[in-house]
Amino acid sequence: MSLKSANEYSISSLLAGEVNVGQSVCVKGWVRTRRDSKAGISFLMVHDGSCFDPIQVVASKNLSNYEQDVLHLTAGCSIIVDGELVKSLGKGQAFEIQAKQIIVVGFVDDPDTYPISPKHHTVEYLREHAHLRPRTNIIGAVTRIQNCVAQAIHRFLDDNGFYWIHTPIITASDCEGAGELFRVSTLDLLNLPRKENTNAIDFSQDFFGRETFLTVSGQLEVEAYCLAMSKVYTFGPTFRAENSNTTKHLAEFWMIEPEIAFADLEDVAVLAENLLKYIFKTVLATYSDDMNFFVQHVDKEAINRLQKILDAPFVQMEYSDAIKTLEKVNDRFEFKVEWGSDLQTEHERYLTEVVTEGRPVIVQNYPKEIKAFYMRMNKDNKTVAGMDILVPGIGEIVGGSQREERLSELDKRLDALKIDKKNLWWYRDLRRYGSVPHAGFGIGFERLVGYVTGVANIRDIVPFPRVPNHAEF
Repeated sequence: MSLKSANEYSISSLLAGEVNVGQSVCVKGWVRTRRDSKAGISFLMVHDGSCFDPIQVVASKNLSNYEQDVLHLTAGCSIIVDGELVKSLGKGQAFEIQAKQIIVVGFVDDPDTYPISPKHHTVEYLREHAHLRPRTNIIGAVTRIQNCVAQAIHRFLDDNGFYWIHTPIITASDCEGAGELFRVSTLDLLNLPRKENTNAIDFSQDFFGRETFLTVSGQLEVEAYCLAMSKVYTFGPTFRAENSNTTKHLAEFWMIEPEIAFADLEDVAVLAENLLKYIFKTVLATYSDDMNFFVQHVDKEAINRLQKILDAPFVQMEYSDAIKTLEKVNDRFEFKVEWGSDLQTEHERYLTEVVTEGRPVIVQNYPKEIKAFYMRMNKDNKTVAGMDILVPGIGEIVGGSQREERLSELDKRLDALKIDKKNLWWYRDLRRYGSVPHAGFGIGFERLVGYVTGVANIRDIVPFPRVPNHAEF
C-alpha cells in the first residue's frame, strides 16, 4: 500500500482556504475525537501538526470499512483520508472533508490506557509522557512557535550578512569560568590511570589526550571566525552541570551567539534589539492562532507583551544609574543592592515593569568583578563593556559585551582570575595577529521561546528536558 497521494495537503492549507471547495483532497494525521450520530454519520477531528486547529472529517456509514474501522477509531489513531473539501455547515471552521475513503494506518492498542486521552492534562503529567505530549494543544503550539522563532533568527541573521558557524560541542575551555562542566571521557571509571607518584587522574591517556568537557558556550570559538568573516553566529546546544531545580534552568539548552568585527557595545545593543523585534513581529504575523491559544489558556498578556516591545525603543541605562535607582527602594527587595552586586530577577523586573513602565532596558557597563574575563575593560578600570537586555516578566533575556581585543589587557584579566593562559593560547593569538574591536551577545533559545509563549516552565519548552536526576527518553 502506497502512502503517497497526488492530492495530499496539509490541514493548515485547507483551513486557510488555499484549496478550492469541491476539490479532491487527501490528509494524513491523527484522530483527536470521534462523534457518532444516530443517522449513521461519524465526525472525526483530525490533526497533522501543521496548525492549531484540527479539521473535521465527515464519514458516512456508506464507507466500506465504516463498521469495521471507523466506529473503532479513538484518540491517537493514525489515518489517511481521501475525500472532497466542502464548506462546513457547523460552527468553528469554514471547511470540512466529506470522506470517500478512510485508511487506518495505526490503531491505539488500548484506548482506556492511552496517556493522551481527549481531556485536560496538567503540564506536570505531560512531562512524564514527553514522547506523546507533542500531540496536545499546548506542546503542539509551543513546537510551532519554537520553529518559527528559530527560522526567524536564521533568516534575520542571513539577511544581514551573517555566516552560521558550527562551533564544537566538545571543548577544553570553560568560556564562562564557572566550572559547571560535564566531563567527556572514555576512561574506565573502575580502573582510572593515575599520574606517577600522585593520585591525580592521567587524562593524557584519555581519548583526546587531555581533559575535555561539553561546551558551555560557542563564543570563544566563534570569535576566531568573526576575525576573518566579519559577521558570524553560532546556534547550537550548550551544557551546564548546574544542580538547579528551577523553572528557568536546564542542563542542556541551545544558545544563539552573534559576533561582529569592527564593532563596539552600542553596535551589538542595536543588533540585539532589532533581532528581538524581528522575531516577535514574525511570530505575531505568522502564528496568530497559536498565540491566541496562549492568551486564552496560558498567559493573557502574551500578545500584548510582544506588541508593547515592538511599539517603543529600548531604554539604555548605565549599571551605576540602575543601582542608584534600585537603592532608593531597597526595602522592597529580598536581595539588597549596592554598587558591585549582580542584579537579581526581582531587580531586573522592577526596572522594566516599574521604572520604564513596560519597556525593555539595556543595562550596560558592569563592575569587572561580576563579569567574565573576555569583556573589554573600560577607561575607569572598574567596569567592563558588558550589557544585559532586560524585559518585563522575566528580566534578562540577552547578555553581551564588547570583547577585550588588547592582548595586554586580556592577560591582566586572566592573571587576576588565575586562569591558565596556556589553555587559551589560540584565543590569545587572535589578539596578536590583526586584532580588531569586536562584540557579541548570547540569547538562551528556550528562555526566548518561553517569553514569547508565556509558558512559565522551561521544561515545557524543550522537547526532552535534561535536568538533575532526570535524563528519561
